[in-house]
Amino acid sequence: MTMKTSRRTFVKAGTMAALGTALLPGSLFASAKAKGIVGLQLYSVRDEMKTDPVGTMKQLAKMGYVYVEHANYIDRKFYGYKATEFRKILDGLGLKMISGHTVMGKKHWDEAKKDFSDSWKYTIEDAAVLGQKYVVSPSMDESMRTTYDDFRRYMDVFNKCGKLCNEKGMKFGYHNHSFEFSEQLNGEKIFDIMMKSMDPKLVVVQLDIGNLYNGGAIAIDVVKQYPGRFENVHVKDEILAKSGSEKYESTILGEGIVNTRDVIDTATKIGGTECYIIEQESYQGKTPLECVKADLEIMKKWGY
Repeated sequence: MTMKTSRRTFVKAGTMAALGTALLPGSLFASAKAKGIVGLQLYSVRDEMKTDPVGTMKQLAKMGYVYVEHANYIDRKFYGYKATEFRKILDGLGLKMISGHTVMGKKHWDEAKKDFSDSWKYTIEDAAVLGQKYVVSPSMDESMRTTYDDFRRYMDVFNKCGKLCNEKGMKFGYHNHSFEFSEQLNGEKIFDIMMKSMDPKLVVVQLDIGNLYNGGAIAIDVVKQYPGRFENVHVKDEILAKSGSEKYESTILGEGIVNTRDVIDTATKIGGTECYIIEQESYQGKTPLECVKADLEIMKKWGY
């Protein structure tokens, strides 16, 4: 009798659950199926953010963006606003600052004291005020990679920064450009040295799948080489540049050589990726806002 009652209860519960799912609003159901967090690196609309940051972010919110990543932190201000002020603006627009780019350089580590500078500690504190999950250093000064031994020491500082960020409930990350793949120390690519030196429990590698092409690398190969290491990815596509010092420049997703969808699908399956930050820095005659709107629509079509 108990078994029959239990089974009847189980079937009834399953039926109600199915009905509940069917009645869920489309947006909620789509959210349940989402593969991860999709955001925008605000450097994509850098000129607009410089002249009208609030109005620009308002337009991004209307497009459907919820998560953003900053690229402007100067004198303890984000786009000219103190951390508490900027957090209120974000909250008012329904935006979340998932991540932020601030370069951590030699000046931020005191070798004699074996401690971070006050300015870098403020960087971590202010990031926490915004509610960031990631504090990302985009690139590094050339002076930090002159010798193999010095470079390894800085990688140890990166791991220490990971611990510092963890204390605030965040993660420290590093975002590549191209030199990591084109430069070597002791016959080894800088990127490979980084990957074996940085503790994956302490430092997140924010793989920029576009930048690396200017360093001679191929995105899909890098993702496969280091499975499980790319929690946070910069989503890009690249075409041959018509001007400038670099061979490739970014373009609307799906229109270049990266095969972006295949790369991020692979990163989702084997790379541990759960945060996808769209970035486009060149626009081929379109406006930046037109491009980032198209990029978001494409990501949605791809199921992200």
